[in-house]
Amino acid sequence: MENPRNTPRLETPRLILRRFVPEDAPALWELLRDREVNRFLPWFPVETLAEAEKFLWERFLDTYRTETGWRYAVCLREEPERPVGYVNIAPGEAHDLGYGLEKACWHRGLMTEAARAVVEQVRRDGELPFLTATHDVLNPRSGGVMQNIGMTYRYTYRERVEPKKEWVAFRFYQLNLTEPADYVWKGYWESHPIHWIEDTGM
Repeated sequence: MENPRNTPRLETPRLILRRFVPEDAPALWELLRDREVNRFLPWFPVETLAEAEKFLWERFLDTYRTETGWRYAVCLREEPERPVGYVNIAPGEAHDLGYGLEKACWHRGLMTEAARAVVEQVRRDGELPFLTATHDVLNPRSGGVMQNIGMTYRYTYRERVEPKKEWVAFRFYQLNLTEPADYVWKGYWESHPIHWIEDTGM
């Protein structure tokens, strides 16, 4: 039985954030097959609707059976039945915030609006001590979203990303919720020997 505290519905001035449903597979397919949208993500763009359905079940639908979580379909208010993106917090020690948005919705502040709403819900729930997020150094706009929701840069590390088999430098951001302001989660720093702190001016 699904827990009602898992991914509660959220509304913002322009968006509705809700749970994914099986009928969202075609819209998610359009998002996941776009090579530009998925350029900086660790997986390859999906090729078929069946792949999108598998992604939907594994990443979202199956997780709603767990006790708590925040895994949202992002929809425009005028079209609440069609997801244009997603925001989720991955399970695990890092509490990693991830997101994606279709190209037609870029450069309008929509992902900042969605991510901020999720962060506010996490604060209300009071279950996580901090949130983290990472972005490819070649994708600074993603870092802009992180900054806009109050996250701060902590360090950079280099990782070989699978299944793409590419070496990528990631900037690591963190937002402390109950931890002291200067606390830094060092999980990626410690697990990747190539790491450094950039003089980003942030």
